[in-house]
Amino acid sequence: MVTLSIRHTSAPVRIALLLLFLLFFNSVCAQSDAQIWSKIDKPTGGKTTESIGKYTSGCLRGGAVLPINGTGYQVMRLSRKRNFGHPDLVRFIEALGKTAQAQHLGALLIGDLGQPRGGPTVSGHKSHQTGLDADIWFLLSAEAEKRTLSLSERETWSASSVVNSKTESIKPAEWSFNNEKILEAAARMPEVDRIFVNAAIKKELCQSKSSHDWLQKIRPWYKHDDHFHVRLKCPAGNGNCEKQDPVPSGDGCGGDLAWWFSYEAKHPKPAPPAPKIPLPKECNSVLYE
Repeated sequence: MVTLSIRHTSAPVRIALLLLFLLFFNSVCAQSDAQIWSKIDKPTGGKTTESIGKYTSGCLRGGAVLPINGTGYQVMRLSRKRNFGHPDLVRFIEALGKTAQAQHLGALLIGDLGQPRGGPTVSGHKSHQTGLDADIWFLLSAEAEKRTLSLSERETWSASSVVNSKTESIKPAEWSFNNEKILEAAARMPEVDRIFVNAAIKKELCQSKSSHDWLQKIRPWYKHDDHFHVRLKCPAGNGNCEKQDPVPSGDGCGGDLAWWFSYEAKHPKPAPPAPKIPLPKECNSVLYE
């Protein structure tokens, strides 16, 4: 066996070897948290279930997998492997799917939940890190009510926008009363903290003649024109889960909503780079359990 002693090599060779080492070291160090968390393919073991940290900087211990087919729903984009969440989130989606089926509203098409142990993702989301967030398409599929979608269909079907960006209003061909009923059913579930939708969708709901007593949880946010984003409250007993500020009182149909259609909202000033928020120290053990 031949061994190489750096001490007995020439200066140019030593420099070249040192540069190779530095390149290797830097490539390892440059591996982002997201890349590390995305490589985990299963939840932690054991009976403990805990959402840890912020929705935008956290992790999940004892996560559950959402079955890709269930009553009233089917999971899309299976290649992303983001159908994991806190058991409360899995139960929420299963319950909402049953509501959709019972009321003949069309099958729910489920987008991203989170990764097996939560944490940052390499693409697509800044949040969804604690197993308490889920994206649900506005497309309510009558076809998916009748049969199981193929793997190809789950990858190639598009989540259609329901908003006309020019008129800042709903596209009548893409929106129905069933969409409103699904949002209402989700908002009335006590475990739900808030639901993000495009401001034009919130405006449509505010103009509806139906009851407004559930609109408080419906919050306008950028994009969210082809899906709604459900965020659950921190589960009981999860002391390391950081709550958001409470949703403001009222139905949210006044001045706050009007701001979203202002010049300021449409032309936001470039924000300085946000400082990186470190994951809670508890996530270190979650990562390597």
